[in-house]
Parts: sequence; structure tokens; C-alpha cells
Amino acid sequence: MNRKRAMHPNRRAIHLGLLALPLLAATAAASPQRFTIDSDHTYPSFAADHMGLSTWRGKFDHSSGTITLDRAKQTGTVHIVTQIASIDFGNPVLQQTVLKAVFPPPLCKTQCAFFDAAKYPTAVYDGKLADFVDGAPTRVIGKLMLHGVTRPLDLKIEHFKCIPDPMLHPRERCGAEASATFNRADFGIDAGESFGFDMRVNLQIQVEAVQDK
Repeated sequence: MNRKRAMHPNRRAIHLGLLALPLLAATAAASPQRFTIDSDHTYPSFAADHMGLSTWRGKFDHSSGTITLDRAKQTGTVHIVTQIASIDFGNPVLQQTVLKAVFPPPLCKTQCAFFDAAKYPTAVYDGKLADFVDGAPTRVIGKLMLHGVTRPLDLKIEHFKCIPDPMLHPRERCGAEASATFNRADFGIDAGESFGFDMRVNLQIQVEAVQDK
């Protein structure tokens, strides 16, 4: 008569552990992941009118923050802090001018405001990832705090991708291109409005973030 040999306790524990691995992996993949903004590869850039004659373009050189991503639930969050004093037009005189609190006459017909970086040193954006398509978000529903004013501002995500970071494997690196348009006068930055400057600002953001350990 054949008898099944009882499995050794150690082998049984190993067998059960192997059976549990797929479940543990699925659980890990389903949990929210946290990413830290790579400041060396993240630059909010913008384009704004100059008296209807030309378009001034610039960027902010220093941003930081975090992103969370839950692929299973198709949700996530964005938190980005940008240092206003890091503005870069490629024109040092203009950069120092726009960081001031006000533009006095004759630059404006009446006194008008610009960044006032000493009082408002940062711009802060908080939002939620939304409208996922094929596992990638296509929009951020959020709000921007700029010049002491907080207003709703949604971002359109034009490109979103995650890959294993070649330098930090197996951690992931995610990158995105996002854009939005807003009226700077809505945030109290109305310099040039009385001269007919277009207050609309086109915002374009390149961002990369690395998965936390």
C-alpha cells in the first residue's frame, strides 16, 4: 500500500511562502506609491505678453515636492513648491524687476503689483490625478497658491510615463508634461494691465519624480 510521505515542517513553510509571493506582490503593486520630485529635472516654464509686441518666456529653476500614485485605484496626488526667486528669463535686470512688490509709475499708469518675492517666496500647487487612460492620468484637478492668493487651476497632462530608474533600479522614475493657462491678475499680479498687457499666462511644466525607497 502506497503512503504519502508527510512534508517536512521546514519544506511546508517554504512551500506556503512561495504560494504567498504572488499575493504579496499583487498587494504591493496595488498600494499607493510615493515619489519625490527630482528638482534637477523639473521646471515650470511660462510665456507671457509684453505690450502686445512680443512674448516673454521664462522658467523657475527650483521646485520640490511629492507625487503619490495608486495604479489599482487610478488615483494620486500632486504637491509642488516653487521658489519664486529662482525665476529665469535669461535677463538679470528683468528678473530682479519682476521680483519686486510693485511697479511704480511710469512703468504703470498707477501703482501695480508683481511677484513681491520677499513677502510671497513660494508658489504652491496641490492637486489630484484624474481621468486615467490606459493606466496613466490625463488631468490634475487642483489649486494654485500664488502671491498670497489661492485659486482653482487644472492641468492637462499631455504625456505621462514611468520606467525603472537606470541609476536607482528597481525604483521607478516617472515623468510628465503638463500645461495650463491662467489670468495672472486673478492672483493680484496686475503689472502692465493698465497699458493693455494681456494678463493670460501659458504655463508648461516638465516634471520627473523618483519612487521613494
